Amino acid sequence: MMRFSFGDHVLDPERRELIRGSETIVVGPQVFDLLLHLVQNRERVVTKDNLIDVVWGGRIVSESTLTSHINAVRKAIGDTGEEQRLIRTIARKGYRFVGEVRVADASERLGLAKRDEPAAQALVLPDRPSIAVLPFLNLSGDPTQDYFVDGVVEDITSALSRMRWLFVIARNSSFTYKGRAVDVKQVGRELGVRYVLEGSLRKSANRVRITGQLIDAGTGANIWSERFEGKIDNIFELQDQMTANVVGAIAPQLERAEIKRAKHKPTESLHAYDYYLRAMANLHCGTREAIDEALPLFYKAIEFDPAFASAYGMAAWCHFWRKVNGWISDRPLEIAEGTRLARRAVELGKDDAVALTRAGHALVHLAGDLDGGLGLLDRAAVLNPNLAAAWFLGGFVRVWRGEPEGAIAHFTQAMRLSPLDPEMYRMQAGMAVAHLFAGRFDDASSWAGKSFRDLPSFLMVVAIIAASHALAGRTDEAERAMQRLRQLDPTLRIANLTDWLPIRRPQDLAVFADGLRKAGLPE
Repeated sequence: MMRFSFGDHVLDPERRELIRGSETIVVGPQVFDLLLHLVQNRERVVTKDNLIDVVWGGRIVSESTLTSHINAVRKAIGDTGEEQRLIRTIARKGYRFVGEVRVADASERLGLAKRDEPAAQALVLPDRPSIAVLPFLNLSGDPTQDYFVDGVVEDITSALSRMRWLFVIARNSSFTYKGRAVDVKQVGRELGVRYVLEGSLRKSANRVRITGQLIDAGTGANIWSERFEGKIDNIFELQDQMTANVVGAIAPQLERAEIKRAKHKPTESLHAYDYYLRAMANLHCGTREAIDEALPLFYKAIEFDPAFASAYGMAAWCHFWRKVNGWISDRPLEIAEGTRLARRAVELGKDDAVALTRAGHALVHLAGDLDGGLGLLDRAAVLNPNLAAAWFLGGFVRVWRGEPEGAIAHFTQAMRLSPLDPEMYRMQAGMAVAHLFAGRFDDASSWAGKSFRDLPSFLMVVAIIAASHALAGRTDEAERAMQRLRQLDPTLRIANLTDWLPIRRPQDLAVFADGLRKAGLPE
């Protein structure tokens, strides 16, 4: 079987693995098949119809589904829709892989010597019951329903997360196992949990069936299994039933009142819920194209349910992300709109950890309210101590307030809660800026480099790379990073750093400005 090498990546069709250096990049089966087909047919433009025939077997697939999968392929190999270094979009025709590819047979190592090293040590189990909820199988026969199945699992995870005595792995890490045949014992070791919840969902017309089984990851023993059936209108009730049964299996002594308190319906509107889930599928990618797709979907969710706090919070956070990456065209208008959405989320979601997390962080950047935003984030962490986003976004606010060591502790906790998180690049970026302000420039450039590999368009990360290399005396690396920074945002200047990032301590701003100035950023 032939293997394909491009840049520092290796694509192995036999093992169905995408490898970068010594790291296996986790991708879904359709994303892998898309990449493989493009690489194998790199001498020509591959039409969209051809991709659908090969990857989806000719089933009806929406344009947005294909686009989101192409974006996922680009993210996995360090490309973006803006750069198109490896995968080029050919207008009205299709796509073509344009990177330089080396073909080797299976006997060649292709730089994979580290794969023979001993496996990483298993994570230590927490001092309380711990669980990971794996992606459920979609038995509906319609791959376009994946987002719905994923949303059901996310809500079950969220309900379990609100129990303070339970350690729950974040949804983003659990979902790296989507589309893979897994060994629950291996999952337990990789995520550091005692229990694993697996399941499936079948949606047909107005009926839905959810099945679940709780497994002891240490022994592989089945602790509990159950099936729940009902009308689609009762989907939230079915989720609550499963959550209560899982909790009951883990801790039979738990009072039923605590199970009841853990129940939470984000919205009563299935239409709003549907649009929200579609938007969330794009939010974590971080690319400009993904955010452009997510934002109007959050607005549609709000249209169907004007009291949907989490949708307001996520929409506000999209505006923050556009600002921090230099993508907004009408700055006063977008900042005002993002601030309005964030405040509405707080008003509606006083006990909604997700709404408070995203809205609180957005208010820090859009309204300059560091203290108020931190209060909302800390409240979210109390409401849901297993919510990784509350920890890493709380870490960012502590960085801007001048508390780098406290911030690092928060980022570390977020990484433990979600060790395989697709948003890991955001946590790594936080670590980078915290070490920069702490004067550890080598650590800062190392963490920023890890984040950059996952999202090369992350403006703040490129700035940290430039500044940290310059402050460490690595002039060539700093100048290369500055060239990239100027490409991403030609308008950035030393004079407008405080309009870009809410840095409170004068000494932190001075360090950042000095590094960027030495790297070549104009005044």
